[in-house]
Amino acid sequence: MNKHVNNVAPEATDLSRRSFLVGTAAAGLVLGYAGVPGIGEALAAPSNFEPSVWYAIAPDGLVTVTCGKADMGQHIASTMAQIVAEELGAKWSDMRVQLASNDPKFNDPVLGAQITGGSWSTMMNFEAMSRAGAAGRMALTEGAAAAMGVPASELVVRDSMISHPKSKKAMSFADVVKSGKATKTFTPDELKAIKLKTPDQYTMIGVSVPQLDIPSKTNGTAKYGINVMLLGMAYGAVVTPPVRFGATVKSVDDSAAKKVPGFIKAVTLDDKTGTTSGWVVAVAGTYDNAKKAAQALKIAYDGGPNAKVSSQSLLDEAMRLQKQEDSGQFFVKDGDPAAAFGTAAKVLEAEYTTSINIHAPMEPMNATAEFKGEILHIYSGNQFATRSGAIAAGAAGIDPKFVVMHQMWLGGGFGRRLDADMMIPAVQAAKAIGKPVKVIYTRENDMTMDFSRPLTYQKVKAGVDGDGKLIALSHDVVSAWPTQRWGIPDFLTPSVDKKGPLDSFTVNGADFFYTVPNHHVRAIKNEMAHNATPSGQLRSVAPGWTFWAVESMIDEIAAAAGKDPAQFRISLLDGAGKNDGGAQRLRNTLLAAMGLAGYGTRKLPKGEGMGVACVSSQERATASWTACVAHVAVAPSGEVTVKKLTVATDVGTQVHPDNIRAQVEGAALWGLSLAMYEKATLKDGGIEQTNFDSYTPLRMSQVPEVAIAVIANGEKATGVGEPAVTVIAPAIGNAIFNASGARVRALPITAEAVKGAMKA
Repeated sequence: MNKHVNNVAPEATDLSRRSFLVGTAAAGLVLGYAGVPGIGEALAAPSNFEPSVWYAIAPDGLVTVTCGKADMGQHIASTMAQIVAEELGAKWSDMRVQLASNDPKFNDPVLGAQITGGSWSTMMNFEAMSRAGAAGRMALTEGAAAAMGVPASELVVRDSMISHPKSKKAMSFADVVKSGKATKTFTPDELKAIKLKTPDQYTMIGVSVPQLDIPSKTNGTAKYGINVMLLGMAYGAVVTPPVRFGATVKSVDDSAAKKVPGFIKAVTLDDKTGTTSGWVVAVAGTYDNAKKAAQALKIAYDGGPNAKVSSQSLLDEAMRLQKQEDSGQFFVKDGDPAAAFGTAAKVLEAEYTTSINIHAPMEPMNATAEFKGEILHIYSGNQFATRSGAIAAGAAGIDPKFVVMHQMWLGGGFGRRLDADMMIPAVQAAKAIGKPVKVIYTRENDMTMDFSRPLTYQKVKAGVDGDGKLIALSHDVVSAWPTQRWGIPDFLTPSVDKKGPLDSFTVNGADFFYTVPNHHVRAIKNEMAHNATPSGQLRSVAPGWTFWAVESMIDEIAAAAGKDPAQFRISLLDGAGKNDGGAQRLRNTLLAAMGLAGYGTRKLPKGEGMGVACVSSQERATASWTACVAHVAVAPSGEVTVKKLTVATDVGTQVHPDNIRAQVEGAALWGLSLAMYEKATLKDGGIEQTNFDSYTPLRMSQVPEVAIAVIANGEKATGVGEPAVTVIAPAIGNAIFNASGARVRALPITAEAVKGAMKA
């Protein structure tokens, strides 16, 4: 991954460290793993034409694109194929997709680590995959020109055919591949010099073509991790301790488990990677019997240092840390807010909180491990193959080069499968019994041991002058540091106050595009939360909580200044200084959402209100510009009904319009769920919610009308999977204020909190 990836703009794509071989492939694409479930259906044959490691064309003309990103229902594999097909000139019905392994050849210096998150995939792969497609087209064209005896400059490529209009000669891609005439190679400089199509020339990008993964997912042939079956395979069921992290196993009594048919062994994990603690896995011949054996085990624990930690103690610690002037590091340090507060006509302060949130994807966490000699094979769907391979190696006590990752389709990820905890019990159980082992979590395992979105506490202070202009803002963000937990220095960001690296994935979004001359953002690590609730990245990451605070406070400032909150935002989005360009795009999305929603054009019934918010998620350097107008009704009891969400988003170049709308709609509903319904709590070191009866995401009956406006302006493609998550909560909170006068500052928003604020 690029150094300080969050500060690298997607347009900085560099192909300098990979020469592009265009010739005849001598081997399969995925380490020759013919027969691997889910990834062996379309492997390259020796006679395939392989313009790059990312796709190959078979003698029958079928083009198979290898996707180095995790496909968890967002159709990123099809998106990569669509980008290639545009420049290659291939017919869509000829396109196929498969998933990459951890073969070193896929560790592309251009595309970076095999990680899927941050809404980065399309924006950071668009140019490289386009150049791959264009290089293939040029090589095919030269091969066809040689075969037909005509100038390459006179050839036309369209729908997998290369034709010469003057002579009426034509060759299909299949014909050229079979001829063996495609032998051109490209140097890095030649690749960079390729002139790509302009948006007005697109024939494939911008078209809602059929998604390539849907047929196999609907007919049952697509293989997810949970579908893996290996010869002689046993099953493992994990027993997790009552404490989320820090517990150790004192003793295991397996006498009752031995009475379960097919019981093989109870393995106490010895996890040197520090990913798990206090876990035992019961292994048996069937999963049902493995679960029965797990339930029969009698395990004594030492609860460890976090056995008495609660959500309240995490919040108390966060508030204590925030009050210390020397805690944390500065992420933004522009001007002097303290001095500006001294001269401000009005100063406002507010505290914003978010609760622990759980990923809970539908496919339970699972992994299958098999040792073949000194080689460890892992079958699982994961979002971070580069790191997961190292975790599996650490669990096995072997060099990572001896680990082969078999990437499967993911039944949901949302950031949960960035972590590889499910591989550890599979690896150590397989090593202990000398047979392949598949481990499947129960829903309870997954919820109580999730790498959750952290509990956060934020303190925001703002100052306005006599004209109601925002002149200063300070913002302290206290949370666990999920990215630091990974132990990968390149994912951390140097602090502006030179106090050392900080986890910018806890404060991204606080560096907004509003013009505020005096602006400080401080990132403060809550060590207690970091240790007791090892946190991960949940869909939307830091902007899911930073924009909750920023966009709520902007409304509070507007109200105090007696200004319309939408117009107040527009005045702040003037594009001055470092905000040039970005502010204008964000302003446009806000205006689009306002227009589509009819904001300010009609009088609403009593108890109803509209609220706005606009965000530049995900990171400042990789932003998608998104705005929301939420329409809510608030009852005297404090009950809130979200009637409509109107979302506008600027995505630059849209590859697949239908998929973009689906992603934005799904993200908006995820944001609604986090805003109104989802909350996990910690008590005595353990997560209290164990299933969907106590952890309650948005239900179908609670879904409001959702209107989407997609702005496609031909700029570079941006991400769409997460930004709309981040804009929903503040828009709803602001709408509640406009409907009832109640200002809410904690997520999730409850009827009790609204009613209490109404009385206040």
